Amino acid sequence: MDTWIIVLIVIAAIVVLALLLFGGRRARDRRLESHRTEAHELRTSAGEQRRQAEERASLAEEQAERARAERRDAEERMRRADELDPDVDT
Repeated sequence: MDTWIIVLIVIAAIVVLALLLFGGRRARDRRLESHRTEAHELRTSAGEQRRQAEERASLAEEQAERARAERRDAEERMRRADELDPDVDT
């Protein structure tokens, strides 16, 4: 084979390798950016879910406190009723 054909084949091989490396890096960069976007969306969603859970927990605590207060009120009324009822031994 002539020398120029060998040089041409080597140059073509180098160009193909460079294109493969460049394409591989671009694909990797796109994949990384996709993962970053997905992670950001997951963090945003998790933050919203956490806020809602804390809000529900706060509401549940408020309701529990109201229930305890109502129970104390009911027990106080029962005690008062027992005091007033002549048929109840105290």
